[in-house]
Amino acid sequence: MKSDTAPSNDPKFYRLIDANINRLREGIRVVEDVVRYIYDNKETASRLKKIRHQIRFDDPLLLQYRDIRNDVLKKSTKSEMQRETIEEIIKANMKRAQESARVLEEALKLIDPNYAELFKTIRYELYDIEKEL
Repeated sequence: MKSDTAPSNDPKFYRLIDANINRLREGIRVVEDVVRYIYDNKETASRLKKIRHQIRFDDPLLLQYRDIRNDVLKKSTKSEMQRETIEEIIKANMKRAQESARVLEEALKLIDPNYAELFKTIRYELYDIEKEL
């Protein structure tokens, strides 16, 4: 369901959604795999997997308007390339996922408040998992 105020004709809006869905899934997957394979923590890994499987916004425009070649910030920063501990990997990826969930929460308010609420719920669940870790 799209509202009259949604930027549904703007390819850049769909690039924003696509990039943040990918970033959110990727960040969660990194933490999920660390918790699963390094910490052997079935409960937290299962929670992360469940969250990752909730991330849905299927619209063919997402892939259609993906434009990696013209991404002005696709190169990694120096800080993104430096990790010294597993804990730093977890922290960086939790923040990455939380920030992406927030972007999706705000952007999807323009399309469907139910999607916005889903990503808000995901963001708060990630805050809780971060505290536990």
